[in-house]
Amino acid sequence: MSDYERGVLFLFGIPALLGLVLGLWQWIAAVRFPLHQRVADASFRPPVSLLKPLKGLDEHTLQCLESWLTQENAGEVQVLFGVASPDDPVCGAVRELLARHPAARAELLICPESFGANAKVSTLIQLSRRAAHEVIVVSDADVRVPADFLRNAVAPLRDPNVGLVNCFYRLANPVTLAMRWEALAVNADFWSQVLQGKTLAPLDFALGAVMITRRAQLTAIGGFEALANHLADDFQLGNRIFRAGASIALCPVVVDCLTSPQTWGQVWAHQLRWARTIRVSKPLPYAASIISNATLWPLLWLAITPGKWSLITLGASLVLRIASAYDLEKRLCPEQRSFPWLAPIKDLLQTALWASAFLGHHVTWRGQRFRLRRDGTLLREH
Repeated sequence: MSDYERGVLFLFGIPALLGLVLGLWQWIAAVRFPLHQRVADASFRPPVSLLKPLKGLDEHTLQCLESWLTQENAGEVQVLFGVASPDDPVCGAVRELLARHPAARAELLICPESFGANAKVSTLIQLSRRAAHEVIVVSDADVRVPADFLRNAVAPLRDPNVGLVNCFYRLANPVTLAMRWEALAVNADFWSQVLQGKTLAPLDFALGAVMITRRAQLTAIGGFEALANHLADDFQLGNRIFRAGASIALCPVVVDCLTSPQTWGQVWAHQLRWARTIRVSKPLPYAASIISNATLWPLLWLAITPGKWSLITLGASLVLRIASAYDLEKRLCPEQRSFPWLAPIKDLLQTALWASAFLGHHVTWRGQRFRLRRDGTLLREH
């Protein structure tokens, strides 16, 4: 073997083989997790206060919000819907929902104060002042939960060492090809990558679709006020609770995220914001994540030095990638049609996304443009 061939093997062949190992490891870690499992003993039912910051209205908003008002066998549930402006169209929908469920302990609060660049956190600060219970639930507006969600999600809090409970989420209505690409990234790759990381170290951040904690934990980290200028408020909340000495638990019940149809431009902007958020939150792991791209490296190896071993590695990588994507997505979304052939295409697009995360410091969020500082805080640009 020439020096050139050895150099190519080192630069492309070894990452290609490593990608196979990492892909198999990720698949095994996900298969071992008790996804969708319910608790056998549902007697632990502490009263909870749900904080639900809202902005805008789409065709899925009502069913997402209503799913929280129809929880079965849960303890007392206080639901606080918060919106920054009384002119927001979601206000009318919430009032209609409250009239439909008069027995629910729920109310709509106008939260006009701004405490920082993160408008969602500003709403959470104001809602938390009205929370009546020790257990606090935070959930995004586009999240729909099953009827038994709360009785399962609060169960890990039986352990006083657990400071926060979160859960996996799935993109439940990918109606365009662009949304299918994003759905594959979330429904097959993201949750399995989280579990792969968990085999190496305890979870030290939170997934933001639903987060459940105690008032004592919030107080210990400075409340939501400490997160008012951070883009990744979910990451920061979980990370600060973890660094304060509590553990982060994963509830195996999965929730749905429902969104309006998205174009390629909208999906790319969302994914780029997410990529830059992860880059500032976990800079070294994010930089190293390119190594696990199971399609990029074998393809480059074959393109530079065509041969038997590079061809076999590419074939094995594609088979593993497509098979694992199909299985992992079906595990998270059993009833949803899968498009596993998109996985290699997704990997190549992810390469461009990974590079773009390092080529700029701006994100667009809720219709506003921000500069993302190195510490993860936001600077609003006018």
